Amino acid sequence: MTIQTKTIEYVDAGDTLEAFVAWDDSIAGKRPGVMVAHAWAGRTSFENDVATKLAGLGYVGFALDCYGKGVQGNSPEENTALMQPFLADRAMLQARLHTSLTMMREVDMVDAHRVAATGYCFGGLCVLDLARTGADVKGCVSFHGLFNSPGNTDGNTITAKVLALHGWNDPLAPPADVVAFGEEMTEANVDWQLIGYGGTLHAFTDPQANRPDLGGLYNADADRRSWIAMENFLGEVLA
Repeated sequence: MTIQTKTIEYVDAGDTLEAFVAWDDSIAGKRPGVMVAHAWAGRTSFENDVATKLAGLGYVGFALDCYGKGVQGNSPEENTALMQPFLADRAMLQARLHTSLTMMREVDMVDAHRVAATGYCFGGLCVLDLARTGADVKGCVSFHGLFNSPGNTDGNTITAKVLALHGWNDPLAPPADVVAFGEEMTEANVDWQLIGYGGTLHAFTDPQANRPDLGGLYNADADRRSWIAMENFLGEVLA
């Protein structure tokens, strides 16, 4: 195994973005691409590491950039300020996700017909929105994502299979939101799954998450179990 990485610049709506790409150079030919949508702070070493781990599984990992090249938040206040415009304008967010997906498909090593997306926190919402738009992706995996519907995708045909990995005690996605999400996916006739981890808060995959006062806390068991669930899901949808 020889993991290689690089960054790729691309442009959406006049903003210069920078994705991180990882792949195993010992694998010949094209292989599936998995897009990684970042949490509220922007693309950080966390998402880059996820892309690298995906490369180790035989995929091309593509950690996208929503905020702009080099743009990261350094506090809850800064993170919220970066994320809020995209929550307020979900069509803008969806357009940026589609631009990122197009860029991943154009990476030399990627089999453009076998792609999926995964995301964390804000990124979990991102990949669910990507599915809701009817994007041509095989599957979308949301880790402790937000479930609220964007309001501009009702009636769309959703072709992606969906897996939501959810901390049951996450105050940002209470049980009422979970039920509404299940009803939304069922009404849209989606092949969907949801795994809830008991006694688990938001951001359970992030070892740096230690703010239970804000609803986020790392949980090693949920982290391990959810990664295995994602591996199994990707193995199915990208086979």
